[in-house]
Amino acid sequence: MATLFDHLPTEATLFADGGSRGNPGPAASGAVLVDPQGQLLDEVGRYLGTATNNVAEWTALCIGLERAKERGIRRLAVRLDSELVVKQMRGEYRVKHADLQPLHRRAQTLVRSFEHVDIKHVPRKQNALADRLVNDILDQEASASAS
Repeated sequence: MATLFDHLPTEATLFADGGSRGNPGPAASGAVLVDPQGQLLDEVGRYLGTATNNVAEWTALCIGLERAKERGIRRLAVRLDSELVVKQMRGEYRVKHADLQPLHRRAQTLVRSFEHVDIKHVPRKQNALADRLVNDILDQEASASAS
């Protein structure tokens, strides 16, 4: 029997980015999901308050993985412009900072919930959608604070 969700894509690419203006400073995270044809499926962003850039990057990965899981994605290509996060997710570098360890554990747990996840570093230019989302959030927050 067909269900309402049968037509939804089960493969996607996740572009995630985080940023702070100051380190630490006002920070935000953003994640964008696109289907195999490059069409926007979803985006999610979050203002984090004062945080480091690394916390923002890890949070972006986690919220993107959570959104992909909620949408029923089973096979996911993850593209990040943070080479550090990519190498930490692959186990090439350890996550030493205590503030990042819970985010790392959460991301690892989420990754295991997918059939397949391919995590790669991309240049910032190829992560433009997520970067724009982060900057839009930070601009909106700065504008609201100035009012």
